[in-house]
Amino acid sequence: MTDTTLDLGPQTRIVARLAEAVADERLADGTPCPRYAVRNVLGHLLGLAVAFRDAGRKELGVTTDTSPEAALPDIGPGWREELPKVLDELAGVWREPAAWTGMTRAGGVDLPGAVAGAVVTDELVIHGWDLARATGRTYAPDPAALQASYDFLLAAAADSDGGGGVFGPVVPVRPDAPLLDRTIGLSGRDPGWTRSV
Repeated sequence: MTDTTLDLGPQTRIVARLAEAVADERLADGTPCPRYAVRNVLGHLLGLAVAFRDAGRKELGVTTDTSPEAALPDIGPGWREELPKVLDELAGVWREPAAWTGMTRAGGVDLPGAVAGAVVTDELVIHGWDLARATGRTYAPDPAALQASYDFLLAAAADSDGGGGVFGPVVPVRPDAPLLDRTIGLSGRDPGWTRSV
């Protein structure tokens, strides 16, 4: 999926800023991610940051063995302090070239380090968009992370039978649409999704 490393720091900082801006009264609002309210997207981001931090360290155990489908993710009372801390740790781990080499595990799936890096990059880009759309914020992902996410999703869609994406069936988007819209469509989301007011 990838032959090069990528600094996740710019994208993790964008996600952390979006999370910081979430008002408590918006935590129950719907998101473009089916079945997830804002609080569930935040809980998922927290869980995946921990899992991929540990996957990058090759510290395999409960955090890397648990499927994201095991339970509906949620946040605890300390999430506002915990999420930015774990996102920063995630970025730090993946700055090390060793994170991108060898085999590791995330979500109970064994995979090469480079693929795990591509997966977590994509998760940060797509769920950052989910969070921004659900809370009415503007979203400009890190350009390098966005390109990596697009490349990952395009390859995944090409490998699937019937045009399926990583998160659901690909949503057709004009070929001349902005890269973010094309990436979101490949993820199985409608780039025109807006929150109900």
